[in-house]
Amino acid sequence: MSLIVFYCDLGPTRGTGHVMRCVALAEELAARGSRCAFVADFDAVPWAAGQVRERGFDVRPYDGEPAAVLPVLAALGPDAVVLDSYALPASTSRELRALAVPVLAIVDRDRRGLAADLYLDQNLGVSAADYAPGLPVLAGPEYALVRDEVLAWRSADPRDADDPPDDPPDDRPRVVAYFGGTDAFGAGPVVAEALARTGRPCRATFVAPRAETRDALDRVAWAAGQQVEVIGPPPSLMALVARADVVLSASGTSLVELFCIGSAAGVVCVVDNQVAGYELVTGAGLAAGLGLLDDLRQDPTPAVAALDALLEDAGLRARMREAGRSLVDGAGRARAAAALEALAAAPT
Repeated sequence: MSLIVFYCDLGPTRGTGHVMRCVALAEELAARGSRCAFVADFDAVPWAAGQVRERGFDVRPYDGEPAAVLPVLAALGPDAVVLDSYALPASTSRELRALAVPVLAIVDRDRRGLAADLYLDQNLGVSAADYAPGLPVLAGPEYALVRDEVLAWRSADPRDADDPPDDPPDDRPRVVAYFGGTDAFGAGPVVAEALARTGRPCRATFVAPRAETRDALDRVAWAAGQQVEVIGPPPSLMALVARADVVLSASGTSLVELFCIGSAAGVVCVVDNQVAGYELVTGAGLAAGLGLLDDLRQDPTPAVAALDALLEDAGLRARMREAGRSLVDGAGRARAAAALEALAAAPT
């Protein structure tokens, strides 16, 4: 039985996306017989630690500098290491490879100088040709890493997520808004203001991991007919997403899950490294663009218009759902796991 060790960025400002897409790959590897361990700053985000532990994976909290993590990884005796980190110095990845440990690096449009035996870039519009000739890259949504929970809802009858039959009929669109495991950049309240300004009736749930975000959401002046609930991280986010008519999210790693499950999404670009992906998904009609977060803080008008169209046009939402499901088939993690297993089994 192989031991695969994951080192991931995690924290209040780094979010949880790196850990959660690695969880998807770990689920597949575990189903194939491997053991998986995660090294990250879990003390800073206990919710993420719970997500990893409940799947039976080993949790190794590490709050030191990324440059000093090598002894921690090596001490675990891994058969392969998966790196998903913007903060890890390239020199540390080279030192890891010098130990003859196979390395898979999960990257986003730029390998950032990381040394690895194999790279995975699941982003839309990416191909191996975007990297240096001969570099071993698993590229594009064909290798999208999607968790068990998402796959279960992809295959479920959408009616399974409907309101209980004894609830009174309510044809207001259902909206779910979440911006990562920490909403590190405070996107939730900005988008909530834009949604309120549409004036359109809806039933909305905002996931707010931090108290300051919840307080800001509580100050939004909602219009008549807008029923809004603010909650902490739920036990099953995908159960909420599956029943939503509209999902509002950052234009980051969670998008592949939304596409896979078949969500009609409105997306916000919250940081500079999301710009390319934001422009691609909105230009292709896979999601509605709400705008760049810093711009929306000054003028939410573009988001108001985009949200108004999403809430009003059921046909637009249906087209988005079909396009997303066609793009992300849910088998990407199996393809990636097979490539990593072959790498780990190869003679050193």
